[in-house]
Amino acid sequence: MDQPASILSSPPPAFTLAQIGDIAKRVYGLSGRLSPLDSERDQNVKLVETDGTAWILKIANALEQPDRLEFQCAMLQHLATVDPSLPVPHIRRSLDGRLLAQVEGTDGVRHFVRLVGYLPGEPFAQAVKTPQLLGSLGDLLGRMDAALQSFGHPGAFCDLDWDIRQAGRSRSRLHHIDDAADRELVESFLNRFDEKVAARLQRLRASVIHNDPNDYNLLVDAPGAAITGIIDFGDAMHSALIGELAIACAYAILDSDAPLTAAGQIVAAYHRHLPLQEAEIDLLYDLIAMRLVTSVTISASRRERAKDNAYLSISEGPAWTLLRQLGAMNPVLATGILRRACGFEAVVGAKKTVQWIKNNHSKFAAIFDRHPALSEKGLVPLGRKTDAIAIASADKRPDEAQAIWARMAAQHGVELGIGPWGEERSIYSSPAFVSLLDKRSRRTVHIGLDLFVAPDSVLHAPLDGIVKDIYVSEEPLDYGCAILLEHEPEPGLRFFSLWGHLASKTTKRLKLGARVAAGEVFAWIGDTHENGNWLPHLHLQLVTYEPASAAETIGVGESAYLDVWADLFPDPRYLAGLSDEVFDQTGREVEEIVTARRQQLLRNLSISYRQPLKIVRGDGVWLIDAQGRAYLDCYNNVAHLGHSHPEIIEVLARQAALLNTNTRYLHDTIIDYAERLTATLPAPLRVCGFVCTGSEANDLALRMAGAHTGKRDMVALDWAYHGHLSSLIEISPYKYKRKGGAGKPDHVWEAALPDSYRAPADWPVAEHGIRFAQSVRDRLAAMAAQGRKPAGFIAESMPSVGGQIVLPPGYLKEVYRDIRAAGGLVIADEVQVGFGRIGTHMWAFESQGVVPDIVTMGKPIGNGHPLAALVTTAEIADSFANGMEYFNTFGGNAVSCAIGLKVLEIIERDHLRQNALNIGNDLIARMQRLAERYPEIGDVRGSGLFLGLDLVEDRASKNPATERAGRIVQKARELGVLMGTDGPYDNVIKLRPAMIFSQANADHLMQVLETAFAEA
Repeated sequence: MDQPASILSSPPPAFTLAQIGDIAKRVYGLSGRLSPLDSERDQNVKLVETDGTAWILKIANALEQPDRLEFQCAMLQHLATVDPSLPVPHIRRSLDGRLLAQVEGTDGVRHFVRLVGYLPGEPFAQAVKTPQLLGSLGDLLGRMDAALQSFGHPGAFCDLDWDIRQAGRSRSRLHHIDDAADRELVESFLNRFDEKVAARLQRLRASVIHNDPNDYNLLVDAPGAAITGIIDFGDAMHSALIGELAIACAYAILDSDAPLTAAGQIVAAYHRHLPLQEAEIDLLYDLIAMRLVTSVTISASRRERAKDNAYLSISEGPAWTLLRQLGAMNPVLATGILRRACGFEAVVGAKKTVQWIKNNHSKFAAIFDRHPALSEKGLVPLGRKTDAIAIASADKRPDEAQAIWARMAAQHGVELGIGPWGEERSIYSSPAFVSLLDKRSRRTVHIGLDLFVAPDSVLHAPLDGIVKDIYVSEEPLDYGCAILLEHEPEPGLRFFSLWGHLASKTTKRLKLGARVAAGEVFAWIGDTHENGNWLPHLHLQLVTYEPASAAETIGVGESAYLDVWADLFPDPRYLAGLSDEVFDQTGREVEEIVTARRQQLLRNLSISYRQPLKIVRGDGVWLIDAQGRAYLDCYNNVAHLGHSHPEIIEVLARQAALLNTNTRYLHDTIIDYAERLTATLPAPLRVCGFVCTGSEANDLALRMAGAHTGKRDMVALDWAYHGHLSSLIEISPYKYKRKGGAGKPDHVWEAALPDSYRAPADWPVAEHGIRFAQSVRDRLAAMAAQGRKPAGFIAESMPSVGGQIVLPPGYLKEVYRDIRAAGGLVIADEVQVGFGRIGTHMWAFESQGVVPDIVTMGKPIGNGHPLAALVTTAEIADSFANGMEYFNTFGGNAVSCAIGLKVLEIIERDHLRQNALNIGNDLIARMQRLAERYPEIGDVRGSGLFLGLDLVEDRASKNPATERAGRIVQKARELGVLMGTDGPYDNVIKLRPAMIFSQANADHLMQVLETAFAEA
């Protein structure tokens, strides 16, 4: 299109058709029908042979440089060789074998001439720009430029204004633009080019490109579905590779309602054939605009000449329209669309930011006084038209809208209303939400997170930040007051958070550049009159690029670009402290599950709480229900190291992928685990038996005791529970004395529960152990009177179901001595209290200074994996080996043992026993202070993270307050803490949280207990 001024001022050749016919015959041996074609500086004639074969005879301007013409011929020849199917003109050699011939005009001036094949089709400019056609254009250019990667020629290097790298020269033509607004627009693009583009462009890939795939140099088939050809290689040159796409897009998206969508379709197809580099795509928006700038400034500079030359002015009007449209766009958003079209992140580092926030969400401070995870939440129905209009149209009737939402929240027990990210909403109907990217659509998709709370609610920073911008607007449906915070939690990771619809007093609290610490109060929620006339709420938005201001950060986007918004403005749910379950609820409803359980499961299965919980996920010390509410789990002691411990998950998956087989085959892990487990126990406890559950372990212990002693009688504590097998139901008063139980079997001797709190008042405290042990001696005496001897004594080292009992000092020493003297074995059931739970010792029996004959363990041993064990002495193990094989299909398998090893490693490495002791001592002290204010707390007992509160009607009588305990537990559940009751009267609140329980967790627990006792 453009050449040095000497060529532009030189008229094109003026051969007659007769002369051209003679040239065709003489130089190429062709004859046929001739018809002239338009051209700016050359003379082009179409020649159609009698058989219909068509050619274009091109007579070059007299001032055209030979090396440029030779370059174009060589380029076409190269393309025909590398990719013969490309729809480019194929050059025909002259009769004497030349690609470029010379002819002389009547004026004696010599001109170069060449003959190329004619390509059928209609101009791309006249076709409907369907996605299919745009993709075809990208395919063609990608294939062509890929073929040209191996081509070079001296004639490719030239100086043209149309070289995209020289787009800055347009500044010299600015004065030709009459309209001040248009001149300012062009100048703004030139400034961006000079400041942000030019230097980076020079560092990008360069190669030979067509350099002018405009809408009149592209041919389309009759249906307009595919590109049939690309012509006019007169401006081909060695330039920035990305310039090819920039030029093609600039013309192909003229008159497009959604120009960036159209450009993305071209770019995506190109990228499939010749992958683009991210640095190239990052400049594409600017380069498209700069091609238009070059075009309109050149047109303006040739205005007089263009009046009589439609070829020069045909695109000027549409170019201005597109340039204005591009000028109204945010370059970051535009570039994000183009990057996503190629499968790249809309902005570099977006996914890294999202992943970091997700991985670290548990470390963030709560943004409200009450952590959103702990609140009862509900989705505000802004996506449904009828409800949305009623709730969101606060600009028309704010009081009514607030009242409607209040009624809805109360009806469903909602504390925190949620307006999700990515929700399509009908409420964005004002002119403020027109699309700058697509004339056919509106911005209707919410790309922030709305949190509906009471006006004047305080906001805490979830992590450290710097105040990047403070924005205040009184425009209806705007942000009202908004704060933009900058975060850089680690080197190389930087993102921003936008907090909108705030109270105006926030601006008095903050200054630009101020540092805000994690957990610090930095803002307040605005009321309707100051928040843009919305229902009071927080609009929270993540931004992964550096926005110029809060005002430029759109909170609503077009649905067509949702994938782009997901990178630029990711869902901030994790930053806000919300879980996925709040937004994505799957499976059956609670009522449906309850009904199905009655029909399809054993009726004996109980359900906790009056309002059953559907728990869908565990995370450390938290259990999360189907609606995303988090409950502090102070009850389920199976997850000893916390729910879903990542190291346990990893070792489970790794070992399961390698080997999982039974004990009939040899594997190292079972020996490694046996050695490691027995090392935690005193001698002579050195022989292990591995099973799957605590019940199996206790059943095996009974069998061993019987085999070793030849006896069957067992002494057990009142209200004990040792498992669900028939053999264990028989020795568990908790089962056989309650509804459905068959009563105490003849071979079971029930000793008194050593509950010091309910010991007779006349017993000296120092003698509680001896006095309670007398009950065991009495049973042994009664047994002996019948000529019977015990097989053994079994007891939890700290009875749990019995009411979180801490055995009185010396109790087990007395009992163990007496049982052994009578010929029996002593079994320590550590299923509930082992593995460091009591804090002072690894095993609870150690706190009594005794060594049992058999230790059983389960529950915490595998952190939720079905693993249990028995450890005994070599002598007892030998007596059990009577010829009958003992085999447990799953007990001791490689996966279970690998998990068991990891549990022991974590307990020791992370000093969890010490943590249990420290946190437990703190809780006991604070519960004792609580008891000073609430006389119904008769006793605070426990050790480490094995704790109980014994509730009574009055401290004098110590009558159990069963209903009161139930109300406290139920109220705690409502407040987000899970605990249970136990003991013979179900009046003891028991607490057995995970060993990773932190001081913050303890503070939260005590806060809830304070509230529960005050309100229950």
